[in-house]
Amino acid sequence: MNNILAAVLVLGIMGGVFGLILAIASKVFAVKSDPRLPEILEHLAGANCGGCGYAGCSDCAAHILDGTAPVSACAPAGAEGAAAIAGIMGVAVESGVRKVAFVRCNGGSNAKKRYEYEGVRDCIGASKIAGGPLECEFGCLGMGSCAAACKFDAMHIGPGGAAVVDSEKCTACMACAAACPRHLITAVPYDKHVRVACSNRNKGKAAMSVCAVSCIGCGLCEKNCPFGAIHVTDGVAVVDYDKCRGCKICTKVCPRDAISPAASKEEKEKYRAAQKAQAEKKAQAAAAAQSAQPQDR
Repeated sequence: MNNILAAVLVLGIMGGVFGLILAIASKVFAVKSDPRLPEILEHLAGANCGGCGYAGCSDCAAHILDGTAPVSACAPAGAEGAAAIAGIMGVAVESGVRKVAFVRCNGGSNAKKRYEYEGVRDCIGASKIAGGPLECEFGCLGMGSCAAACKFDAMHIGPGGAAVVDSEKCTACMACAAACPRHLITAVPYDKHVRVACSNRNKGKAAMSVCAVSCIGCGLCEKNCPFGAIHVTDGVAVVDYDKCRGCKICTKVCPRDAISPAASKEEKEKYRAAQKAQAEKKAQAAAAAQSAQPQDR
């Protein structure tokens, strides 16, 4: 009995000593946590989407805290979140234009197929089989990998078979872009609605033969834009949003309806008639000026 009591006493003393050592060690080696960290984390989206480029929201908050990430690093948090974080950090938040994701492809059912794919509904998997089921090597495969990656229900496969973005729900986290094996998704200004829905870099017949709505690099959009806001680069039209004024002339002259919002037949005919009338008026003015000049005898 005495042995048992002695053992209990020894264990009790050892527990007390070790507890004291641990308590002292916790004080000596304690890592002080910045109270601003949980406050910053509270104003992030909490989706752990990875759109900021960091390993989740906690990592993003830590980088904001140590100054290696901007207070607006979390796009889904929006302007309000960025402003709140800026207040916590005691810095000014940079005002920025809201952006949304955009799929640079309107192919889907308009694109020709090489074969019927019946495997797992995954774009990366589909692209591994002979380069994918589409004739167009730049087209949206429509398997929904981007939609699966979106944490905000802003990406879906449209009725035409290509991925489409709900701009009202999109937070521009760009997780969808990271999931797209063909790199078709880019960020565009929310309030700029003229967008080139094609990524096909082949020209003319080569692009035309694989999709009914492909850009063919004809350059009509570039020639007719009064603001120099659209250019053919690497065989496909690209909009310069710093110059674009949303006049939509490019949509009216595009013979392939590759620029959204696609102009109606009536809009195109009206624009051509106006251009013709303007050209005739200019020709008449030139002829009148010519006839008014004194003739050499």
